Amino acid sequence: MKQEKIEELEKVICAEYGNIAGILVQKSGMKLYENYWNGYTAGHAVHVASVTKSVVSALIGIAIEQGYIENEDRKVLDFFPDYTVKAGERTIQNITIRNLLTMTAPYRYQTEPYEKFFTSRNPIRDALDLLGGDGAIGEFNYSAIGGTHILSGILVKATGRSVLDFAVENLFAPLEMKVPRNVVLRNKEEHIAVMNDKNTSGWAVDAQGINTAGWGLFLTAEDMAKIGRLYLNGGVWDGKQIVSAGWIAESTREHSRCAEWGNLAYGYLWWILDGDSYAALGDGGNVIYVNTKKKMVISIASLLIPDAKDRIELIQKYIEPIFQD
Repeated sequence: MKQEKIEELEKVICAEYGNIAGILVQKSGMKLYENYWNGYTAGHAVHVASVTKSVVSALIGIAIEQGYIENEDRKVLDFFPDYTVKAGERTIQNITIRNLLTMTAPYRYQTEPYEKFFTSRNPIRDALDLLGGDGAIGEFNYSAIGGTHILSGILVKATGRSVLDFAVENLFAPLEMKVPRNVVLRNKEEHIAVMNDKNTSGWAVDAQGINTAGWGLFLTAEDMAKIGRLYLNGGVWDGKQIVSAGWIAESTREHSRCAEWGNLAYGYLWWILDGDSYAALGDGGNVIYVNTKKKMVISIASLLIPDAKDRIELIQKYIEPIFQD
C-alpha cells in the first residue's frame, strides 16, 4: 500500500512539480525516502535561494553563543562605526540585529531595488543607505536581498573572518556538509548561468568578497536535511551542541507576521507554519521543513523557475501522510 502511495506521489511530482531536483524524508533521524529528478543525484548541489537566510540565522546564533556578538538587540550601526548617517536620518540608529532577523526594519524604498544590489560595488553600504526612512520599526517588511545581507557584514565585522570560513568551522564541517568555495559572479550572464548548473557548488560572494546572506548558497538535499535535523534535535549533532537550544527555540517562534503572504508567521529568518512545524523557504521551491510533533524533516531541492508551485501543500497533502506513521 505504501509503495502505491509513493508511486502516486512521484506521478504528482512529475506532473505538477517538474523543477524538483531532489527530495529527502526523515523521521526520528531515519531516512525513509530519497529520490532525484532532472539529471540530479545526491551529490549535486542546487542554489537554495532564500534558504540561505535560515543558515545565516544559525550563524548569527553561533556568533552570539561564542561571544562575538553580545546579543540580537545590538544596534546595526554598532558594527559599522565608519558609516555616515544621512542628515536628518534617525530611524536607522535604532535598528537592531533582531529587526533584520525578523524582517521588522523599515527601508527607504517602496520596492526593493534588486538590480542595484546585484550590480553594486559595495552592497552592504548601499543596503545601509536604504535602511531606515519614515517607516516604523517593528512592522513586517520583507527584504529579500539588501537588509539580510547586512547580517553578513555584521558577521565579518564581529568575527574578523569570512562568513564561509566561520560557517565551515562552526556549522558545515561538524555536519559534514561540503560548501567548498566562494562563487564569484562577475556579470549578469554568469549570475544566470549558475542558478541551475548542477556542477556549481559553494557560496556566492558580493563585489567586496562577502558571502551573500539573502541568497547564493548551494546545498544538496541531504545538506538541507542535516540543517533540519539539527534544528529538530535542539541544535545537537553527534552529541555536540552546534547551535544553542535557546537560539533555535527563539528562531522558530513567532516574532512578526507577513499579511501579504497568507498571514504567515515569521521567526528569525525562518517561516513558522503552525504550532508544530516551521520551514526555510527559497525561490523555485527549495524547502527545509521541520515538524517537531511528528519528528519529521523533509528537504526539497529545486531548480529556479518563476512562480513555483507551493511545496508546503505538496509536503502536507502528499508526503507527510505517507511517511508519518
